[in-house]
Amino acid sequence: MKKMRKLWTWLAGCALMVAALPGAALAAGGKAAPVTIVADTRKLDGILYWWAEMYNESHFFFAILTMIIVPIMGCLLGWLADVVMKNIGIDLEHRELAEK
Repeated sequence: MKKMRKLWTWLAGCALMVAALPGAALAAGGKAAPVTIVADTRKLDGILYWWAEMYNESHFFFAILTMIIVPIMGCLLGWLADVVMKNIGIDLEHRELAEK
């Protein structure tokens, strides 16, 4: 089993390295045109406009802010789901485990 895991890890690593090679991406031939990725902010306002501008200005800060906001929102939505379930009568704290 350990040899199989080592083999699959090695194969996955090789596949990722081959995919990352610049020559492999341009194998179709010719020079590739640089790609510019921006968010369209023409019809946005408020926080959506701010979020799109953050993405356009700095992908690094956008990524950092996203990594901070996603877990916080997950915890907030989980807590909200617990409150709603408790109010409708679902008690998850004193349940009998079916896995026994």
